[in-house]
Amino acid sequence: MLGVAPGPSLFTLHPEVVCGLIAGMYIGNVMLLALNLPLISVFIQILRLPYPVMALFVSVLSVLGVYSLTNDINKLWIMLFFGVAGYLLRKMDFPLPPMLLGVVLGDMMEAALRQSLALSKGSWMIFLQRPVAAAPLAVFIVVATWQLYTIFRQGKAAWGSDDA
Repeated sequence: MLGVAPGPSLFTLHPEVVCGLIAGMYIGNVMLLALNLPLISVFIQILRLPYPVMALFVSVLSVLGVYSLTNDINKLWIMLFFGVAGYLLRKMDFPLPPMLLGVVLGDMMEAALRQSLALSKGSWMIFLQRPVAAAPLAVFIVVATWQLYTIFRQGKAAWGSDDA
């Protein structure tokens, strides 16, 4: 944005940018401290609001934020879809941390997969030729197979107990 390339040479070539950034962080932290200390009681009162009121407040702010960012109604439909999907996943007791990891690491993993396939000219054998790639894949297959076997066995035990 400032015509400055990030990296180790940033400190030597453009010290004014680095000093301005650090000074801005200090000023921002002091302002947050000055605002947050007197407003702690207000934040505590906000946390005491009933859940339906808080959910309505968060929903309205989310809709306003999404629409004001792009002025696109399609983004609201996407937000609604993911909100309903999240609600259904929570009702079905899906664990949140693996899904969050998937969202955070998904782009990087996709880029790495694309790069690996480009290096191998589209051959998937690149993941089996090296032990560094084949070992985690083998561990994943063993663990996934074991999990499916355990689920299947528990399901059969549950079905067998209904007949008795």
